[in-house]
Amino acid sequence: MELIFEKSAEKSAEKSEGKSEEKASDSFSFHKSVKSGKAARPVKSDKNLLGEKHLRKTPAELPLLAEGTVVRHYTRLSEKNFCIDKNFYPLGSCTMKYNPALNEKIAADKRFRDMHPMLGLLKSGAKYAAGSLKILFELQNTLSEITGMAATTLQPLAGAHGEFSGLLIAKAYHKNKGNNKNHIIVPDESHGTNPASAARAGYKVVTVPTDKSGRMDIEIFRKRLSEETAAVILTSPNTLGVFDPRIKEICRMAREKDALMYYDGANMNALVGRVKPKDAGFDIAHLNLHKTFGAPHGGGGPGSGPLSVRAGLEKFLPGRQVAKDTNGNYCFAKKAQNSIGERGPFYGNFSVLLKSYIYIKLLGIDGLKDVSEKAVLNANYIRAKLKDYYDVAGDGLSMHECVFSPKSSSKSSFENSVKDKNMRGTAMDIAKFLIDKDIHPPTVYFPLIVKEAIMTEPTETESLSTLDYFIDAMIKAADMLKKDPHSLGKYPFKTELGRLDEVEAARNPDVNFCPKKSCPEKSSSEKSYPKKFSPKKIYPEK
Repeated sequence: MELIFEKSAEKSAEKSEGKSEEKASDSFSFHKSVKSGKAARPVKSDKNLLGEKHLRKTPAELPLLAEGTVVRHYTRLSEKNFCIDKNFYPLGSCTMKYNPALNEKIAADKRFRDMHPMLGLLKSGAKYAAGSLKILFELQNTLSEITGMAATTLQPLAGAHGEFSGLLIAKAYHKNKGNNKNHIIVPDESHGTNPASAARAGYKVVTVPTDKSGRMDIEIFRKRLSEETAAVILTSPNTLGVFDPRIKEICRMAREKDALMYYDGANMNALVGRVKPKDAGFDIAHLNLHKTFGAPHGGGGPGSGPLSVRAGLEKFLPGRQVAKDTNGNYCFAKKAQNSIGERGPFYGNFSVLLKSYIYIKLLGIDGLKDVSEKAVLNANYIRAKLKDYYDVAGDGLSMHECVFSPKSSSKSSFENSVKDKNMRGTAMDIAKFLIDKDIHPPTVYFPLIVKEAIMTEPTETESLSTLDYFIDAMIKAADMLKKDPHSLGKYPFKTELGRLDEVEAARNPDVNFCPKKSCPEKSSSEKSYPKKFSPKKIYPEK
């Protein structure tokens, strides 16, 4: 780096030959920059490029750090993160399950990575994007086969985006028939996106409570289903990890009122390769490729939520479908006449679609069946091992996930959402305890109908030894809470700052670079904590 700046200074000196020494001193000086600790003044040529009024009057006070210092800082930060490559994530496909590295490698190939998104849409460009168009064509048809539906659009950019698009299709369907329907039914255990999407689509939300078995109360559903019902949204298995064997009856009841059945595919990991939503009676379904089909979703994105519909609803699909022309070449078909309109740019999130395509191709139908089988087996193994230590929501077997609560004096842990005063510890205490065991906390406080909910989803990729390690940690937490309900209140101890005031930390994060805090020579007892988040402030000694 020094050599580059020295050459720059030499060139400036050569150009100013014959001029006064004072003007020559204005050339870019790397050594002056380092000595002052501030960025050097720009060379005079910048005035010609930018104009005098666009230049700074005083030097910018930018930090000058050695590359090694910067690399060590960010590497040290990365080592503090939980990640699927280092830790068990029992919140599973809801956010992240292990994704094959091969998918990432292929998606990063420059022949995919560098392709311009407009290429396939140009009149003569489709032939140069034939490989990518073929992938999209085969993926949309494969997803239609997996769901049992007639057609699929790959445009939606996330599960909630696909869900909202599906409800717009339901609205277009009823409008086309001249129906005047005003509400959508959702169970009280549903994902939060269900009522949000329904309201956003202009519908009133009608909620049906969950019965003691952990399933939708079908008698109350029968009373609330009416001629005004536009659609019923169900997740199957539901968010308690429970499958409803009355699903065909529910679909039949909805059809009698000309209400569409919408399948929230967030939990498809339990059914993939074995059950098709269309066969159960659903009309519309979205799939979360970043959950079920091996595309990473950690850190908030990107996602992908393809939308599938039964025969008769294809004319409402958004965007353009990939098709074959009369010569067998891949191309974009014309937009459907009754389409709800574009829902995303170009092909959707192509890199996510590509990873899922590879995932499905590598596994094949037998591999997909194995995914759902192992996911259900692993969840039930955990349930069987922990049912004597925790309250478990729902009767019978779990599907791909199970929901626990700390032991309570009440007979049922999810009959209402009021916090039990006799509860031994909280879900948050257990979550923080697991961090010190190098386990990412499960999803807590969801579903909302479960008091102190701990939703556990191991997925199909975890080994028996990993599951046993998690089970032992959960049993240890239960034993500690049984002896002393407050015993987990100060966990975690191994993290940089201990347990924070989470609301305050989110509103006022300390994100400044401070070499003293990250200096590897400092002992753990000498760590510098921000005053606001000092453990002593949060847990003052009595």
